[in-house]
Amino acid sequence: MRTVFQTTLLALLLSAPFAHADDASPVGLWQTIDDVTKKPTALIRITEQDGQLQGRIDKLIGAPGANPNPVCIACKGALKNQPVVGLTILSGLRKDGDGYGGGEILDPQNGKTYKSRLTLQDGGRKLDVRGYVGTPMFGRSQVWTRAGD
Repeated sequence: MRTVFQTTLLALLLSAPFAHADDASPVGLWQTIDDVTKKPTALIRITEQDGQLQGRIDKLIGAPGANPNPVCIACKGALKNQPVVGLTILSGLRKDGDGYGGGEILDPQNGKTYKSRLTLQDGGRKLDVRGYVGTPMFGRSQVWTRAGD
């Protein structure tokens, strides 16, 4: 009986670091919230490749009557008039201390690109997404919530 208990305890201890491995990384599906209406606006899928994070718009959650397939009119270059769904809005973010930095975020509403920083909160259930010009002090943040994959 004691051996069974010890084996079970050992298995639990060894699996504990992996129980919330997804929560320790921003990789996954995130729901954005409108700053004004406080309603969900989109689902963003963050992936990691070669140590860099990128995020693309998986789905828009529009108001009734809104264009279900908008394009990025304000974007520049190759992104101009591209469908918003599927658009990569986060790129080049790398692990940096307690967050992720060194990357960029695109705002499809105005077509502008900003430096970006991501920080996990609330045990990995929320993501502080900061876009800024120059230094993080000059920017704004949104809090995204983890959505089911």
